Amino acid sequence: MRVHLGCDHAGLELKARLASWLTEHGHEPVDHGPFVYDALDDYPVFCLRAAEAVEADPGSLGIVIGGSGNGEQMAANKVKGIRSALVWSEETAVLAREHNDARVIAVGGRMHTLAEVTRFVEVFLATPFSEDERHVRRIAMLTDYERTGELPPLPLSAQTAPGGSPGTSGTDA
Repeated sequence: MRVHLGCDHAGLELKARLASWLTEHGHEPVDHGPFVYDALDDYPVFCLRAAEAVEADPGSLGIVIGGSGNGEQMAANKVKGIRSALVWSEETAVLAREHNDARVIAVGGRMHTLAEVTRFVEVFLATPFSEDERHVRRIAMLTDYERTGELPPLPLSAQTAPGGSPGTSGTDA
């Protein structure tokens, strides 16, 4: 499987080690940088490129790495069509794929050991999307919102506020 990688200075060493691990395990890492340490680099430059490459490359997945992974996940999620999940455990790696069909994960290089991150990546790459109807429906809502900017309709359970007063229609600001 092709795996697109991007990071900032805080993830540079981990990215290099993951790229080697990916190659050793039969995957094809594609490195979107950076390639040298620069304490002042900006993660969006590299994480946006990695996420765009995943979106343009059907069947591929991506990993973005920073100190915490938070900013990197936010950057990847700005790419239309990408769902990126911040992964901090094996369970979150499984759920990112199984329930959310995430194609990119973000990990914090300063938050975990190499062994932990490698295991998260291994689990993420091995887990398929469940195709469960409820997950397909929820992802479709996100896709529709991304395309149209229109909120999904409120379910009946949210149309009456506690105490019997009407709730918001979902279109109120």
